[in-house]
Amino acid sequence: MTDTRHQDVWLGVDLGTQSVRAVAVTGDGHVLGRGSAPLAGHRDRDRHEQLPSDWWESAGAAMRRTLRHLSASSVRGVAVCSTSGTVLLTDSRGTPLTPALMYDDGRAAAEARYAQETGADVWRSLGHRIQPSWALAKLLWLTQPGPDGVAPGLRGARVCHQADFITSRLVGRPVPTDSSHALKTGYDVDTRTWPTAVHDRLGLSGLDFPAVVAPGTVLGTVCRTAADDTGLAEGTPVVAGMTDGCAAQLGSGAWDVGQWNTVLGTTLVLKGVTATPLRDPAGVLYNHRSPDGYWLPGGASSVGAGALTLAFPGADLARLDRLAAHREPASVVAYPLVSRGERFPFLAADAEAFVLGRPADDADHHAALLQGIALVERLCLAYVRLLGAPVDGPVTLTGGATRSPYWNQLRADVLGRTVAIPAHADSALGMAVLAAHGVTRTPLSAARAMVGDRTVLDPRPQAGRCFAEPFLTLVDALEGRGWLPSKTAAYAREHG
Repeated sequence: MTDTRHQDVWLGVDLGTQSVRAVAVTGDGHVLGRGSAPLAGHRDRDRHEQLPSDWWESAGAAMRRTLRHLSASSVRGVAVCSTSGTVLLTDSRGTPLTPALMYDDGRAAAEARYAQETGADVWRSLGHRIQPSWALAKLLWLTQPGPDGVAPGLRGARVCHQADFITSRLVGRPVPTDSSHALKTGYDVDTRTWPTAVHDRLGLSGLDFPAVVAPGTVLGTVCRTAADDTGLAEGTPVVAGMTDGCAAQLGSGAWDVGQWNTVLGTTLVLKGVTATPLRDPAGVLYNHRSPDGYWLPGGASSVGAGALTLAFPGADLARLDRLAAHREPASVVAYPLVSRGERFPFLAADAEAFVLGRPADDADHHAALLQGIALVERLCLAYVRLLGAPVDGPVTLTGGATRSPYWNQLRADVLGRTVAIPAHADSALGMAVLAAHGVTRTPLSAARAMVGDRTVLDPRPQAGRCFAEPFLTLVDALEGRGWLPSKTAAYAREHG
């Protein structure tokens, strides 16, 4: 066991789609432990569910593995992030009453339209739209309102986000949610209130919406049962977290106005920093509040590395990367959606993955998928510039995809921008940073040393030029299918 009695250690936990990951890091950025445990779910077309009990089992395993060589008493605090829009209903003690509908479960399309129309005045003031992937739409789907509102048997049920389930188990009782996870459940981040009048009109007033606190708020301390399950010491502070995209922003070190971070894992999330909320007439971009008073506008696309797993299950992706390096550009252009429907930088519930043409072989197909995701990333950055957001300095890359050196350089080339990859590029690190900020109550900037050194990659101009035509081809294809608005397409062609 490492002697950490004289070091402050902070634990961050990231509840992902395919695994739970945890990291223990000191205030000066030394990673003392890492651990992970797999997650499984049920996918069937638009359906994507997981069992909350699996989250707790995997979270406990990941934390135990992270702390196996550490003194539990050295951990000063823990914070948890999770997928944005994942929700379930529990009873008053936190026992699940429904399965968890995951962030990309698409069955609530009709409910999203109803919620959007019913609360249009509120959503307009906030500058976003309720989408099928949002938790508010999923609550309508789960409850299937009857004549008197919420479905029989669910009246009084407690709304619970993915991270809430874990923090409640850690503390031993239901705890408040944070404003970051609450945003897609309809929480008004401007007034810092639930829109109860909208809930009444939607027939959801029979549900128990939790109290909401700012990210970084101490929710309580680890109880004895949770200590036994996780390896944490009883009494360790549990800090309110943020969604995985916001967590990755914290972990990236891109904390200043004008800086942007893209998280590329199963799907793609873009998040930036602005002094004021970034308003989007189309409503596909939304604004989180940062722990340090700034705003974190961004959006989540349904393209991502999950498309590689779908196309090449069990394949040696490193080998395919080496082959893809000789296919720049690929002979075909791909739009690599992981599941049906797009959320950002445009909203299209009927969007489907496509490949324009027939790939010559697996290497060509793999190259097209890597390039297609990077082309969408480029389109996302063009969209936030269209809305007037500053995009200064390197774009920081985080997420599991940064494990591919080839893909990192390819993304710099396609974006035509310098990119920076933090030494520890994951959302769990962002939660360790937030735990330190929340427990010590020092400015976020005081935790900058936790992020560590970065690798900086400059774009290769000659390589980048060969992706100009594929980018225009993809923009044309998305507009031609009626998914990408003409104004966005025109801007992307001229300034993308």
